[in-house]
Amino acid sequence: MAIFGKDENAGLVMSAKELDKEFLPRHVAIIMDGNGRWAQKRGMPRTMGHKAGVEALREIIRYSDELGIEALTIYAFSTENWKRSTEEVGALMRLLLQYFTSEIDELNEKNVRIRILGDIDGMPKGLEKQQDALHAAIRRTHENTGLQLNIALNYGGQQEIIRAAQKLAQRVADGELSPADIDREAFESELYTAGLPDVDFLIRTSGEMRLSNFLLYQLAYAEFYQTDTLWPDFNRRAYDEALLAYAKRNRRFGGV
Repeated sequence: MAIFGKDENAGLVMSAKELDKEFLPRHVAIIMDGNGRWAQKRGMPRTMGHKAGVEALREIIRYSDELGIEALTIYAFSTENWKRSTEEVGALMRLLLQYFTSEIDELNEKNVRIRILGDIDGMPKGLEKQQDALHAAIRRTHENTGLQLNIALNYGGQQEIIRAAQKLAQRVADGELSPADIDREAFESELYTAGLPDVDFLIRTSGEMRLSNFLLYQLAYAEFYQTDTLWPDFNRRAYDEALLAYAKRNRRFGGV
């Protein structure tokens, strides 16, 4: 059997479960791309691609938990995504509400802690049910100690950095902090990801090669992995391939 990747005899991809935990990332981030193209290839409306994407997400969350990955951050809806059609945005928001309504019991039972990265209260009017469901999920799972599931929603990386700078500036203005005290630790304490381990591994599906304003600060030393697989088709086997590729990386963090 191969140590990493494919078994040369069977041509099969080994499971990430066969790896020692030291070879797995502590914190995985995923840009879930390709739902619309998946649907269009099948002659379906884009909304059907998003529904299929939720099923893929459910499986990846379960598998991340089984693998003992500490944190999983998913890019669910950016601040720029409000520019999409009213029909598509409405469908996404309905899926969001349905997901938290149907999945919260299982997530809580599995000791998953839910965290939202982004401005929940800044969502447009008419989404009060979604906001209530998000706040309820955060409260209900707050004490959980298993997988930390971070959902980037109404999120933008540039906006997050500006928000952190504004909060630090206010603390200086209030006399709580001096400019000389602003270091990495102080800055990171004002990010949505405060208290989380650094992102080790970024996966982007659908073949695109851009960050799309996602975790711009947190990805400083992350390993990147791009796959042509569209998100609804990203299953455990595809996740195994990504994690096995990560296991072969030599992370130097700027060193030799």
